[in-house]
Amino acid sequence: MQIISTVAELRSALAPHRLAGRRIGFVPTMGFLHAGHVSLIEASVRACDVTVVSIFVNPTQFGPKEDLSKYPRDVARDEAACRNAGADIIFLPSVEEIYPPGFQTYVEPGSLAAPLCGAFRPGHFRGVATVVAKLFNMVQPHATYFGAKDFQQCAVVRQMIVDLNLPIEFHALQTVRESDGLAMSSRNAYLSVPDRARALSISQGLLAAQALHRQGERSSARLLDAARAHLDVDSLQYLELVDSVTLVAVGETLDGPAAMCIAAFIGPTRLIDNAMLQ
Repeated sequence: MQIISTVAELRSALAPHRLAGRRIGFVPTMGFLHAGHVSLIEASVRACDVTVVSIFVNPTQFGPKEDLSKYPRDVARDEAACRNAGADIIFLPSVEEIYPPGFQTYVEPGSLAAPLCGAFRPGHFRGVATVVAKLFNMVQPHATYFGAKDFQQCAVVRQMIVDLNLPIEFHALQTVRESDGLAMSSRNAYLSVPDRARALSISQGLLAAQALHRQGERSSARLLDAARAHLDVDSLQYLELVDSVTLVAVGETLDGPAAMCIAAFIGPTRLIDNAMLQ
């Protein structure tokens, strides 16, 4: 496994694979890898000849009062996880490598970036779209793998691939959960033992809404109430039912595939999760 820190090195390492017609898979991450990330890497390894994993904590997707400086990092552990999962290349660039002096061009996503997290994190998806577009240009993969826990991010990146005519297959893999149902997240490392126990109320609420939907309930209000009844959070940023494709808020009654999406604070830690109702 190679560990590469510059774009020039990355392109040089991938050139012979591209020339040989090998299929390149790409998993972009911000590091502090968990089993969810590993599942993405393993999916790429199964489907592709060469797998590239990027580890880059992207400053342009963090707001001024967010947790950029505190975001958990453990490069040695990440390297071991990538090696064990079968990755071929880790791309570990500096901030200056991605955003050199004078950088001024950004990708501005459209309406998919406006609701949910976009309403509370101005500029977040602009930063996401920009860094992912840059990484796509650097790696030029045949396929890329994202986690479905980041539901809105998946929608934004999928649309960007279409809109910018990028020849990349997009794969969103099912959310990986702890044995008790908590969605795996690098930010779970922030949770104290009591806060982690309360964080379970998020997935429990979503599961309750899913169960009610399977029983035939189609009232948006009743489905949201079912989820809300389980929540034990310090601050609920949003709990919404949206169309699973357009992300437009669902009306009074569900009449097609929808996603229930949530962002909430447990202590100082912001967690997101979602469940499909279809």
